[in-house]
Amino acid sequence: MDTRFNLFENEFGGRFAKRFAGAGALVHQSALPKSTQELVSLRAGQINGCGFCVDMHAKEAAAAGESAVRLHLVAAWRESTVFTEAERAALALAEEGTRLADAHEGVSDETWDRVREHYDDDQVAALVCLVALSNAANRLAVITHQRGGSYEAGMFAELMD
Repeated sequence: MDTRFNLFENEFGGRFAKRFAGAGALVHQSALPKSTQELVSLRAGQINGCGFCVDMHAKEAAAAGESAVRLHLVAAWRESTVFTEAERAALALAEEGTRLADAHEGVSDETWDRVREHYDDDQVAALVCLVALSNAANRLAVITHQRGGSYEAGMFAELMD
């Protein structure tokens, strides 16, 4: 599978990427814990089969000090003991918010209630926006065949300015 198109090398795509990264920077600067942000983004990428995003979020999380055990268990978080209740609520929201076509109700009331138990209004807003942005990024990368493996932690830091 070869990369189909490089959005960053296209004038319009580059301008869009800068604005998209700005939205991501806003979420990154929020009070939502950074580890939760990376775990949620990693899980959305896994569900969507986005190798580039899985590569990016695993490496960013590792660079920020996340343990290899937790990173390896994100795909099986329900059957794991290494995540807090708050992280489990965020991962459930990420899954249900990513698999909208698979569930007639989208995000369940049970998951929403668990998220509200653990996060304040600003964190909930950041979490909802993060799930939406992660899914959009997955689609951009999958459509254009961006492959995982070459990402280096901090690679897009200049876009966040």
